[in-house]
Amino acid sequence: MLIKLEHMERYKLAYYIEDLWTKGFKLTDEEVRFIYFGKKYTGTSDWKVILAIEVTLKLQMRFVGSFFISVLELLAKETVKNKSAANRLLKKKGVC
Repeated sequence: MLIKLEHMERYKLAYYIEDLWTKGFKLTDEEVRFIYFGKKYTGTSDWKVILAIEVTLKLQMRFVGSFFISVLELLAKETVKNKSAANRLLKKKGVC
């Protein structure tokens, strides 16, 4: 489920997780808690957390916490301002 950037900035993480659920992708309670832990740990905005989830699910075909947190830390560490810059960064680092 890919979200356009203009919607992603206003899209709340809880709604995204709920939308995943309605589409049939059911994260466990532990995975959801880990996602929120990662958000708090990195101090990252919702759109970066959502992007990290999307990348994780796209490349791993399931939620893998260690991969998710690595992507999230990379996005948090760099001064990425939008989704296209984030995608360029991920390609440059060999993630995508």
